[in-house]
Amino acid sequence: MLNYLWAGMILVGVVFGAFNGRMQAITNAALDSSKEAVTLCITMIGVMAFWTGIMEIASRAGIVQMASRKMRPLLRFLFPGIPEGHKAEEHIATNFIANFLGLGWAATPAGLKAMEELGKLEDDRRAGRAAGPARNKGIASNEMCTFLIVNISSLQLIPVNVIAYRSQYGSANPAAIVGAGIVATAVSTGVAMLFCKMMDR
Repeated sequence: MLNYLWAGMILVGVVFGAFNGRMQAITNAALDSSKEAVTLCITMIGVMAFWTGIMEIASRAGIVQMASRKMRPLLRFLFPGIPEGHKAEEHIATNFIANFLGLGWAATPAGLKAMEELGKLEDDRRAGRAAGPARNKGIASNEMCTFLIVNISSLQLIPVNVIAYRSQYGSANPAAIVGAGIVATAVSTGVAMLFCKMMDR
């Protein structure tokens, strides 16, 4: 769908420029935008490599595991249906920590592993209820829905992506967004947690 949307916008722009005699401006804009896109990608790769490396160092040093243990009360509150010590807990904690630091790239693999473990947990539960009413395998569990919603709300201490974008486009103070980012994501995460607990009931 997005491919059709972008193609339509480009086509409309080219047709509009042709009818208004501004094809040269469109050509220049396309070339300039391509140059900016490559420059932005290089900037983002550097930021991503730095923070992903920091996350890997923290993981090997045991900092992530220690933080995961500290987060257990929160995880028990959000995911009461996950057995204590289940593999999903560590992956969920790693995902939350990465998102908290604004490391969406590092959070994605942990999020996928968490969903996989939650899916296995739901399959085990479903097998235990085999004698009861049949359920569709494609239905997500409460834990999976909660994880997805809280993950999307994404409480962030350091919005790395936004800082990198602002720096790329010449902001005098790229990190000025941090305070507003913390407030906005704290509100969104709080609303997400409240919604999940209400729907659980």
